[in-house]
Amino acid sequence: MDEHTDQVQGNGGLNRRMFGKLLVIAVMMFGFGYALVPIYKQICELTGINILTPKDISLKEISNSQVDLSREVTVEFDANTQGPWRFRPVVSSMKVHPGEMAQIVYEVVNKQAVKMDAQAIPSYAPQQAANYFKKMECFCFKQQTLEANEARQMPVVFYIDTAIPKEVKTITLSYTFFEVGGKNQSLAMAAQEQK
Repeated sequence: MDEHTDQVQGNGGLNRRMFGKLLVIAVMMFGFGYALVPIYKQICELTGINILTPKDISLKEISNSQVDLSREVTVEFDANTQGPWRFRPVVSSMKVHPGEMAQIVYEVVNKQAVKMDAQAIPSYAPQQAANYFKKMECFCFKQQTLEANEARQMPVVFYIDTAIPKEVKTITLSYTFFEVGGKNQSLAMAAQEQK
């Protein structure tokens, strides 16, 4: 009986040690999985793969803003393309109060018979306006895939920070829309040559 009891107690200690090791492994695996996201972002930034425009603002930040009705800022919209598409804003400008939510829509048409991957990069004039132009939603946050001859309307939801200097009365938001990687360009040229 004593031998059997010692063996059971010995197995209980072995089981506790095994459980402890497995628990440590599970915690390490969770930590590794959690760390993969920032590691992936760093690798993408270093290699230049899938670089996306980050969101400018969170919903928590916008809930604390107040509209400054005492002044208006004119926002002018511009579009440039590097590729086989038509790309333009639906309106050329609008007046907004600092802190006021606004929306503009850009239209894009893929004028080719092949699917294209594209990315939009924003720029601002005057350059200091970039610090005060806050986008909540924007097609520039991720790459766009346009099917052959597809037309799409893409919104930009934004507001101008109330801290914008009073001398800034006009901001130009300009997007350059370009093909990502250029891999479809050669396919499109080959397709046109066969016609």
